[in-house]
Amino acid sequence: MHQDLLNLDISPEDWTAIDAALTVLETKLSSKLIDLSIDQRQALTKMGNKSEAFCRQTLILARQQVAKLPTDFATDLPEAEADLAARDSLLIRLGRLQSVCEKSDDSEMALGSDVMVYCLETYGVLKAIGVGDGLDELRAQVGTRFKRGPRKKQAPQA
Repeated sequence: MHQDLLNLDISPEDWTAIDAALTVLETKLSSKLIDLSIDQRQALTKMGNKSEAFCRQTLILARQQVAKLPTDFATDLPEAEADLAARDSLLIRLGRLQSVCEKSDDSEMALGSDVMVYCLETYGVLKAIGVGDGLDELRAQVGTRFKRGPRKKQAPQA
């Protein structure tokens, strides 16, 4: 029995629906989300899990004491509150998308592994039963996959 980690049975209609859903996501989000450069990402002050509680509490206190805040801070408070609410909304969807992406990555790996295991076993069988036609050409095409380099000598253990 060959390895069979996954049988991804998705109908053409389901693929069409999935593609349509992805198109909706791309259409609705592409104009709203930003794409930061590496330098921009590195330069940003980031809000992690520990900082989140600090930020939420600070916004609550700022709202309670808005009259005592300098004008520019009081003016910017609604935007900061809206940013936090938008972040919360995005995180809900991001978690769902990440789950789908992780399962998709794992499924792609499992499917590739199923194919690779089958092909390696089948190649071995074809080689063992003496099927010469095509094996030399096939071996040449994937020569680097089967090429063995010199083995590294292990250092003696002390």
